[in-house]
Amino acid sequence: MLISEVSKVTGLTKKAIEYYVEQGLVFPSILENGYRDFDEVQVERLNQISVLRKVGLGTEEIKRVLADESGDTLQTLAVKKELDIRGEQAKKSILDKLASGSSYSDISAELQAIEAGKTIAEKLLEAFPGYYGRFICLHFASFLNEPIKTDRQQLAYSQVISFLDEVPPLDLPEDLQEYLIENTKTLGTRQITEMIQNVRASLDDPEEFLSHNKEMIDQYLAYRQSDEYRASPAYRLMSYMKEFNETSGYYDVFIPALKELSPSYAEYHRQLELANEKMLAQYPDLEKLNE
Repeated sequence: MLISEVSKVTGLTKKAIEYYVEQGLVFPSILENGYRDFDEVQVERLNQISVLRKVGLGTEEIKRVLADESGDTLQTLAVKKELDIRGEQAKKSILDKLASGSSYSDISAELQAIEAGKTIAEKLLEAFPGYYGRFICLHFASFLNEPIKTDRQQLAYSQVISFLDEVPPLDLPEDLQEYLIENTKTLGTRQITEMIQNVRASLDDPEEFLSHNKEMIDQYLAYRQSDEYRASPAYRLMSYMKEFNETSGYYDVFIPALKELSPSYAEYHRQLELANEKMLAQYPDLEKLNE
């Protein structure tokens, strides 16, 4: 298919198609007369590029998406887009406050908090691979928009940044990487956000949650205690994650610093500990499973 026909089929201009060829995004064959010939695969690739451009991805981002058959790159970019949207929504709120008479000096602290929070969220996404990075990025992001008012908070912010810059890579065996990708490939930003919201909702009344979900929890405990679970990739993955969190400083550096930095996260963490105490009181076997 020659470029003029491809242009009609895809809705792209000839100039745009030529640009994507030059950038190494599509690879038409060259006929004897020097014309470019696009087969069905390349035409479909151009359709994909067109969609990705319309949702705001740049050339280099599109290259990474097209080269990644796992879909992990696209999911990571979706999380970055979510962070951008949240940041723009926060800035819109600030504009509303300015329009309502708030002082510029007061607003300045809020803007700094937004930028600091986005920096931490993006570093979380970069520091931890795949689904794990996407999940903790979105989990912590909503706690990171509070102004830094004290020297202790400023120190905590520096500690969080230092941890994320220096944290060692989470090197999973190849089979576990494939297992994680395969079992999380359908979990996009919306699904992760819903899971996070469900967890937070359960903390409002943990006793009601335990009562309402007794059958599910009993089944979960039975599975966790089974030989089937101990022989599963999920068990090995949990073991790797536990060891990493214990040795990387995640528990004894990152979490304490984040609690100091974010009062709302400190309160969330307190609720989480209370809910865990109630859970262990009703299901004491859980403590043995976490050892």
